[in-house]
This record gives sequence, structure tokens and C-alpha cells, in this order.
Amino acid sequence: MTKTIDYYFALVSPWSLIGHERLIGMARRHGADIRFKPVNVAKIFPATGGSMLKDRHPSRLAYRLVELRRWNEHLNFGLNIQPKFFPVPDKMASCLTILAGMKGHDMGILALAYMQAVWKDERDLSDPATVAAIASEQGLDGPALLADSADGSPAFSQWEANTQEALEKGVYGVPWYVFEDEPFWGQDRLDFLERKLAGA
Repeated sequence: MTKTIDYYFALVSPWSLIGHERLIGMARRHGADIRFKPVNVAKIFPATGGSMLKDRHPSRLAYRLVELRRWNEHLNFGLNIQPKFFPVPDKMASCLTILAGMKGHDMGILALAYMQAVWKDERDLSDPATVAAIASEQGLDGPALLADSADGSPAFSQWEANTQEALEKGVYGVPWYVFEDEPFWGQDRLDFLERKLAGA
């Protein structure tokens, strides 16, 4: 029986980036498929009792930076923990990534490129030219994909459907992984997910 991991994430989430390649490697080791599901955290956070970064108490914001520094150093990850273009909307990049997946391209590779653009390369995912250029750098037709993934497109509808599905499954943060109906919230739960995969 095929093992399948549902992976809910946001392209502007540093925690999604930190866990992204580990998840892909883990799935490979255990013969699992990943269903990549970019979501709209601007809908998920307020609907589940959370808040967007701009609305959080200063003590929460300060500790978030402590944790980012800690994980960055622990993994020697090379993050810029306070990037120039964050927070910004990731709708365009998310919908383009979904459309690329619909066309048979590797969503994992493209999603990684977008996340690294924010957290390592100081690039703006709210800028259409930048979003198209990053896709083109991955060997895709970025401008065409961007045009075909606008509001009202099948890709946009899928992004909204991913978000609604996430809410129905109890997702309240990213990254969020589901395997055999068991949820795992956060890249720091990947060890537990791997144990589950190994025992499946």
C-alpha cells in the first residue's frame, strides 16, 4: 500500500523551509508520496484562534526570533532571520506552484526555490516579475504559469480548497503534516513523523 503524507505549508513560512528538504528526504527513504498543499495562512490563523505576525504581542515576536536563531544555528541553515521582504502575500507564488504541479512539474523543487528566495536571497514574492523569474530559473515558463494561475483560475481554486481542507482537518499552523490521519505540527515534529513512517 502506498504511503502518503499530506503536507500543508506556506511559501513565506521559515518553519516550512527549515523542514522542507528533510521531509522530502524522509519520504524518499520510506517510499512515501507527498501531496504538496500550499495554504493561505491569512485565513487559517484567525479562523483557529491564532494571529498574524503584525498582531502578536512583542514577547511572542521576540521569542520567535530566539527560536529562529536557535534552529538556524543548530542546522547551520543560512537563514536571514529578518528578511527584507517578509511578511508579504504569497498568493501568486502559491498558485503558480500549484499550477506547475497540475502540469506535472515537481512542486517540491519549485516550492523550495520560492521559500529560499524569501529567507536566503532577499527576493519579494509579492512582485509578479520576481515570482515569474524564479519559476523560469527552475526551467519553467514563469510568465505563462503566472498568467494562468491568477484569481479565478483552477490553481487559485485549488489554493482555496487546500485552505478549506486544512481548516476541516484541524490545521492551525504551518508546516503541518498528516500521515494515516495522524497530525504533526511543525518541522520539530519530523522525527515523530519518521517513526510513524518506519512503523507503517
